[in-house]
Amino acid sequence: MVLILLRSIAAFLLLFLMARLMGKKQISQLTFFDYCVGITIGSIAATMSVDQNLKALNCLMSLFVWGLFPILLSYLGMKSNAFSNLTDGKPTILIENGEILDKNMRKSLMNLNELMLLLREKNVFKISEVEMAVLETNRKLSILLKTDKQPVTASMLNIPVIREHGPNILIMDGKVMKRSMEKLGFTVEWLQEEIKKQGAQHVSDVFLAQLDSTGQLYIDLY
Repeated sequence: MVLILLRSIAAFLLLFLMARLMGKKQISQLTFFDYCVGITIGSIAATMSVDQNLKALNCLMSLFVWGLFPILLSYLGMKSNAFSNLTDGKPTILIENGEILDKNMRKSLMNLNELMLLLREKNVFKISEVEMAVLETNRKLSILLKTDKQPVTASMLNIPVIREHGPNILIMDGKVMKRSMEKLGFTVEWLQEEIKKQGAQHVSDVFLAQLDSTGQLYIDLY
């Protein structure tokens, strides 16, 4: 029992370390290779935890190798586009000028039903409205609509807009964020006066207080 506990702790710590080193990709951003590597590493860690017939050192070495190689491949891919294309693949154009490229569809092993599904996920129902559709290496579809089908923006209408910056959290879970206050040049006294205007008596009554770039203070009370 103690041995399994120690092996499990060692496997968990090494797995946690490798997960941090291998980057912060979301599940939707993983390539098929990344997915396979993740499953393999998890399987090795689980086997190491419960199978006492295997030497812990051998399992740790296997985890180290499977964790190190993807990092090395990622580093080499940063230095060479050709190497990155070899390991991760290249995006494939499926639609161009409103026409489906049959050859590229076959190369990507994609049928029309799957293509239409990916288009509908992007709220596109007419292929004729698509200027270009690119299948990314994670099987997600990136779409560029034709100019006359794109949403109207302020720049198209020459309407000046005020540039917004990221909001700052001043209170979180009843505690004042001192760094944010110092960065903005506000005092605790000013903050207390502002939250009283919105019905809070004390800072401890506020679950979240967020200040946007226009000076509007949003407050959420407990």
